[in-house]
Amino acid sequence: MSDRDLLERTTRAAGAERHATAELLALVGELDARRLYLGEGCSSLFTYCTQVLHFSEHAAYHRIEVARAARRFPIILDLVADGSVTLTTVAMLRPHLTEDNHRVLLREARHKSKREVEHQLAALAPRPDAKTQIRRLPTEREASVPLTAAAGLVNGAETLSCEGVVTPSTGYGPASSKALLAGTPPAPRSSVSPLASDRYLLRVTLSGSAHAKLRRAQELMAHRAPKGDPAVIIEEALALLVTQLEHTKIASVRRPREQSSGPSPSSTGSRHIPASMRRQVWKRDEGRCAFVGARGRCTETGGLEFHHVVPFARGGATSVANISLRCRAHNVYESELAFGSWPGTAREAVFELGSP
Repeated sequence: MSDRDLLERTTRAAGAERHATAELLALVGELDARRLYLGEGCSSLFTYCTQVLHFSEHAAYHRIEVARAARRFPIILDLVADGSVTLTTVAMLRPHLTEDNHRVLLREARHKSKREVEHQLAALAPRPDAKTQIRRLPTEREASVPLTAAAGLVNGAETLSCEGVVTPSTGYGPASSKALLAGTPPAPRSSVSPLASDRYLLRVTLSGSAHAKLRRAQELMAHRAPKGDPAVIIEEALALLVTQLEHTKIASVRRPREQSSGPSPSSTGSRHIPASMRRQVWKRDEGRCAFVGARGRCTETGGLEFHHVVPFARGGATSVANISLRCRAHNVYESELAFGSWPGTAREAVFELGSP
């Protein structure tokens, strides 16, 4: 099978799977309406899907949610069949769909990622800002305290109920109680969740040194942020960090120097990319990978590298016209097209930002 045949066959298979999924949703919805699962010895549609159809619990939940939504709004089946929306998207939107708004909400969610749909829902139903809290996680020794003596854990900063569920502010849940009882403190996952169109809830776990820096920043900013709100400190810290990173990676400065009148890198045979050239390339490519494939331009904006379109090793000039932004994957891909496959360690070492 040629590369082109493989790509085309994969596309057809994906389309066939979507159409089969849409048909399955219609069938499950009708089966649910007729309650046929009862005659099969199952007490619920969920039991039927997991024990008879052998779906995973996660797959069963999403298919049931979408099937029931599609019973009310049949347009969902067409959108799933053509790939406009995913099962996860529909399951997230279902509680908000009405006869009046379902077409608009589904249209706005077309081809969106889960994170983008979360933002869409936050704008639709904004939630109030979360209360600022800082809690110390239990150490391994503290986590091994017997359940009966665990109330008032960590000097009263956190509490543990008789079922072993830590208060929501800690980010723990029932599953984490096993880790607590086993003597291993759980590690809450970092997360960013939209609360409204321009408000986000950030939950992270800090090291002891990072927490000390936060406290020090609160002390130093007491005149500007009397309450020591971490959100204010984080926003200012991120502004400084982004400025520093942009200066380091793309030579972004307030007052750029005028371009040197000396010899250009292309005339001297140097692969070094001057700051003024990096700024021009970044602006022209809009801070995004400029690789264009058979189905359009790459959308990656992270981990970008400066790339010689005509390889430097083959006489390619270090000029604005011959330098372009590439994500790591496409930088390596084009290198392999030009020179063949590299050993993994050498390849990783060579393609650094600014060293295409």
